[in-house]
Amino acid sequence: MTSGKDTMGEQPIFTCKAHVFHIDPKTKRSWMPASSSAVSVSFFYDSSRSLYRIISVEGQKAVINSTVTPNMTFTKTSQKFGQWSDVRANTVYGLGFSSETELQKFIDKFNEVKEATRSAISKVTANGGSAVTPVTSANASPITARAANATPDQSDNLLEPPGSAVTTSTPSVKSDDDIPHPRSHSISTLQSNESPSHQIKPDKTQYGNAPTNPIDMQLKYENDRLKLALAQSSANAKKWEIELATLKSNNARLTSALQESTANVDEWKRQLASLKEENMRMKAKYQADLENSKGGGDIADELRQEIQSLRIRLEQLEAELDAKNNEFKQLSAFQKPSDIQGLQKENQELQATAKLAQSELDIALSAHESQRQILLTLNSQLASRVQELATIHDEITTALQT
Repeated sequence: MTSGKDTMGEQPIFTCKAHVFHIDPKTKRSWMPASSSAVSVSFFYDSSRSLYRIISVEGQKAVINSTVTPNMTFTKTSQKFGQWSDVRANTVYGLGFSSETELQKFIDKFNEVKEATRSAISKVTANGGSAVTPVTSANASPITARAANATPDQSDNLLEPPGSAVTTSTPSVKSDDDIPHPRSHSISTLQSNESPSHQIKPDKTQYGNAPTNPIDMQLKYENDRLKLALAQSSANAKKWEIELATLKSNNARLTSALQESTANVDEWKRQLASLKEENMRMKAKYQADLENSKGGGDIADELRQEIQSLRIRLEQLEAELDAKNNEFKQLSAFQKPSDIQGLQKENQELQATAKLAQSELDIALSAHESQRQILLTLNSQLASRVQELATIHDEITTALQT
């Protein structure tokens, strides 16, 4: 395949950047990238033969070499993608543009070139020449040259841009009066819709001695139609098998996920029951400790009784000391110094005893205060634990509700 850029008389008239795709020759239902990146796509005009060609080259490879004919139609299949069929090259070209504006520019130029080609052919016909455009594509053949004379009523299947869902449309069947040549009509239809394994291989001997019986031509045409329908049915059956396998796989995954979710819910219910039991135990313990802290409990009762006895003893010692002081004052007036000294000594002993009792009372009070602080600490710790359990209970309840 030659690019055509070096052909004498051809000049570029329009150039744009696009990603080039070819129809898959095996399936005729998917796209194959023909360029690794966006390449230059140009319209060339050959003034010597009044021909327009669309040419694109990547490196040393010509990815597009298509001669524009009046029967060609460029179809916009998405905002940035369009396609056209070249029966001479036996392929469908697809172009992906970077923006819808670039695509519209290409469409306008394509229509302009097509109209110019139609006008040139009309002039040649008016001058008595042949209306068939010369075949210049690299893959031209006698079959495609004859198919070029067919009317443009027959439309190729439109393919979705690469990456989107592929949908096929069955070509419409026309009556015998609307078909200029039934044999070329059926061959061109198979070339655009079926894989190479279903295409009719031309026999060179048949073109010289083509059947002239209308019944044979009709049977041949019906045979081609049945082959096309069979190929499309096989492709649809394979697609449905794939979809069925996908649905079965999705169903299995959903069933597994449902079973796992059910098992998780049961586990959460068991955990919630155990946490409720632990919460009840902590609440009962908290209530008991709270009552003990308020009522004092056995230890607090003992401490209170001991403090009360120490206070009574201290009061008794103070009363006894006051009595001794009074007695000392009364006796100091008429007693001897030796008796006074004895009384003073006894008074000091009583004071020492009173101090000892006071110190014991202070120790008992400090022990009571320390015991009270311990109970307060235990109470705060228990309250925090109960609060944590309540928070966990609320979180599990919320999880089960959602």
